[in-house]
Amino acid sequence: MIDSAIPAPPSRSLAARLLDLLIWGGVAVLLIYSIDDVNLGDLSRLFSNAENTRTFAAELLRPDFTDWRLFVEKMWETVQIALWGTFIAVFAAVPMGLAAARNVSPVWVVTPVRWIMNMLRSIPDLVIGLLFVVAVGLGPLPGVLAIALNTAGVLAKLFSEAVESIDKGPVEGVRATGATSLHEIVWGVIPQVAPLWTSFALYRFESNSRSATVLGLIGAGGIGQVLFDRMNAFDFRDVSAVVVIVVIAVTLIDMLSQAMRKRLL
Repeated sequence: MIDSAIPAPPSRSLAARLLDLLIWGGVAVLLIYSIDDVNLGDLSRLFSNAENTRTFAAELLRPDFTDWRLFVEKMWETVQIALWGTFIAVFAAVPMGLAAARNVSPVWVVTPVRWIMNMLRSIPDLVIGLLFVVAVGLGPLPGVLAIALNTAGVLAKLFSEAVESIDKGPVEGVRATGATSLHEIVWGVIPQVAPLWTSFALYRFESNSRSATVLGLIGAGGIGQVLFDRMNAFDFRDVSAVVVIVVIAVTLIDMLSQAMRKRLL
């Protein structure tokens, strides 16, 4: 007779529970300790300056689309900056991702490549953008290059983690035929990770469409420069119109990206 009793959940050791308590207790203590450092006590200011807030909100709720052609043109330029930045980043991230995967590359290759990836991810887009503005001048090109470098570091990490989680069976099968290491990667690794890599790239394109807007604030092209100029002029109705166009554009990109990702599944 088969025992249909539901098995008891696995018990955890006292050491594991104490470790969990230490970790989450530490997080709680850190949150409490940092209340003053992040000025959470000043939340009341949101209501003490209610009149200024109402005036500002009233302007934002009346967007002025008089210059809509300029806004759409600059938004399209922003999308192109994000698209080219992501495209270049993917081609840089593929070899770095493979070189940083511990199950594909030797440790003397993995370690320096991971250092490079960490450096590219750590430097803010604005800093990289400023560097390229000085090097090549104002315009969309500094934005493309800044997004490409930062995104290459992020995608390379994601790509390497995808490679490290592959099934070893197909790779061993290719190796059993006497194939070279390059053939193992082409026929055993890439087919497994290609859908996931594509999904990562599409997601980063969505993120870069927003990042490219911020880069415009330093003269790196796109809608950000228009937004910055209107904010400095206190033309909040134009600011509201720009925000509406950015939201619409990002939403459309998100819908397109989701449709493309579904086809990969």
